[in-house]
Amino acid sequence: MQEVKRICIYCSSSTKIDECYFRDARKLGQLMAAKGIAVVNGAGNMGLMQASTDGCLEAGGQAIGIIPSFMIKEGWCHQGMTQIIETPDMHIRQQKMAEESDAAIILPGGCGTFAEMMELITWKQLGLYLKPIVILNTNGYYDFMLQALQQAAEKNFMREQHTAIWCVAQTPEEALKLVLETPLWDTSIRRYAAI
Repeated sequence: MQEVKRICIYCSSSTKIDECYFRDARKLGQLMAAKGIAVVNGAGNMGLMQASTDGCLEAGGQAIGIIPSFMIKEGWCHQGMTQIIETPDMHIRQQKMAEESDAAIILPGGCGTFAEMMELITWKQLGLYLKPIVILNTNGYYDFMLQALQQAAEKNFMREQHTAIWCVAQTPEEALKLVLETPLWDTSIRRYAAI
């Protein structure tokens, strides 16, 4: 079991979503700060990115933001981040977010969050990313996605053992507990990447 010092939170930048999503994002940031775990996220100043950062900082924690240059120019960067890592593009941003953290917690989000989640799952399936991946299924948001992933396994588009790549939590407390209890993925699974 590796020591977890930084967790990447993947999530929405939308401001038009239900309060329950903001509550969980802020709570997760607070819980991480209380355990001395830094938040790593996309450095956004809106939506759940802002809420997770603010929750962490308000509780005395550290927040590391990884953001492409064009987003900084657009004024989308949270100015209170403990550290900002600027990247040339979205691809390098995703790579750095994975490298700079010891685990991932995926909160509700839109297409960007879906893409980040699927890329992490794919990397882990190939043995390129070995860290815990926890999906925080606030208000059943990811039910449809989890059903689609299960169907992929049932119809042999992926192996059943690959459904152990991620864990699912219903609360921020459970998400953090799962991260801390989930062992690193075994690289030998790579030989089973193909069906």
